[in-house]
Amino acid sequence: MTEAATHFTRIAPQTGRAFKIKRGQILRVTDPQGEQVSDLFAFDEHDYGCWLSSGRSLDYASRIYLTTGDILYANNSKHMFTIIADTCGLHDFLLTPCSQEMFEILYKHKGHHPSCFENLYTSLAPFGIKPHQITTTFNIFMNVKINSTGGITVEVPTSKAGDYIDLRAEMDMVCGLTACSAEGSNNGTFKPIDYTVLGS
Repeated sequence: MTEAATHFTRIAPQTGRAFKIKRGQILRVTDPQGEQVSDLFAFDEHDYGCWLSSGRSLDYASRIYLTTGDILYANNSKHMFTIIADTCGLHDFLLTPCSQEMFEILYKHKGHHPSCFENLYTSLAPFGIKPHQITTTFNIFMNVKINSTGGITVEVPTSKAGDYIDLRAEMDMVCGLTACSAEGSNNGTFKPIDYTVLGS
């Protein structure tokens, strides 16, 4: 890891952050303790009608799992990020961020539960972004499996302490990033996520 990457921002467990990144800069997302998912969403800083698209990204890659060399596309097919390094190699671009409704419907949870959706929209609110504008996230370090009949399961993340992914920004963006709040995605525990923006 480069010296610059040691100057990171830590996202506390079950919380999120929002920030800007400029074209050509590199977003490094690190799992400092292992087995912790992070949800990423992004908008074109100059046009909030342009946002990160799971469908476009998977369509153009012609596969489910994206890693080094792959591009994350916007809904209008513009390049948003290029993955330039990836020590884990397993991320999910299929499932929406965990939400209050998800915990109630899938897990019969009663009362408030921290969620990536809430942490994303509250973090992005100062930029004028509304909850309905946040769709499927790039779920970094998430381990989603699909069986032969199309069934989906979320398994324990394969990320180890110190694993990271580097994403080069291909446009100026506003980003939201979380330390995931779903027990089932993180092997039953909640841990921090570190990130840093590299480059001038």
